Amino acid sequence: MSMGGPDPEPGAARPPDRRRRLVKYEDLAAGVSGGVLSTLVLHPLDLVKVRFAVSDGLEMRPRYNGIVHCIKSIWKVDGIQGLYQGVTPNVMGAGLSWGLYFFFYNAIKAYKQDGFPTPLSATQHLISAAQAGAMTLCITNPIWVTKTRLVLQYDAAADPSKRQYKGMFHALLKIYQNEGIRGLYKGFVPGLFGTSHGALQFMAYEELKKEYNSHKNLAASAKLNTLEYITMAALSKVFAVSATYPYQVIRARLQDQHTQYSGVMNAIWRTWSNEGIRGFYKGVLPNVVKVTPACCITFLVYENVLQFLLDLRTS
Repeated sequence: MSMGGPDPEPGAARPPDRRRRLVKYEDLAAGVSGGVLSTLVLHPLDLVKVRFAVSDGLEMRPRYNGIVHCIKSIWKVDGIQGLYQGVTPNVMGAGLSWGLYFFFYNAIKAYKQDGFPTPLSATQHLISAAQAGAMTLCITNPIWVTKTRLVLQYDAAADPSKRQYKGMFHALLKIYQNEGIRGLYKGFVPGLFGTSHGALQFMAYEELKKEYNSHKNLAASAKLNTLEYITMAALSKVFAVSATYPYQVIRARLQDQHTQYSGVMNAIWRTWSNEGIRGFYKGVLPNVVKVTPACCITFLVYENVLQFLLDLRTS
């Protein structure tokens, strides 16, 4: 028994002050800030990645010879508006996803760490990140479906008559009306597999920081400089992309409005049958070119905004 009264029974709700200590809304705000900024800067590369990912030979799809040719072609036909098709759901989705991911991940991690003096292991970081990813996806999947549909409206900026969806909220409503709740959760299963991407990335990021700080004889939670944060973020992102990219291709194809698949296995089988192993890595180059700097920007903004907000709380 403690001096302040009886200890809570195992499994009992944690006191409000303790819960506030474990759950930091600064993580949510800092994550949203990083996700929004990186997405605004790099959205055109995300659009290119999606277009390459779904390039399955349909006659209606534009042909691109590479990243630069794709960007030039879209610019020539649709201008800057074409390169930013789908930017609204992408910004909202990325901002919300990063915010929720950091929020859930750090809350889960703090809950597991609470009361234990030793740092969490790589496996615990991996599981915490996977749990955070699954919770985030349940909330954000409809936004990603609308983003995919909007970026695959070919020539929509130049010819409004070809525009099936007028914007994010119109797309959400139309998908729900025509396809029901299942339409808004297309690609959810490969998206769940995709939580392994975030899990591997966060595990690598945490372990790199821990090993680096250990090497420099610093505390595990010691603040790094800008270059160090960028290096850790870039290395962890390249590692995660290399390990998990095929799920993004399958997810994009399931969400595409121009082709119908009966399910995940049908999409995998048709991609393999028609395009072989290369089909699962279509768009990987623009993806790496886009996500690596995006990740660096996101983590750098997150770490600095978080520190600023935590300093405000304690001041």
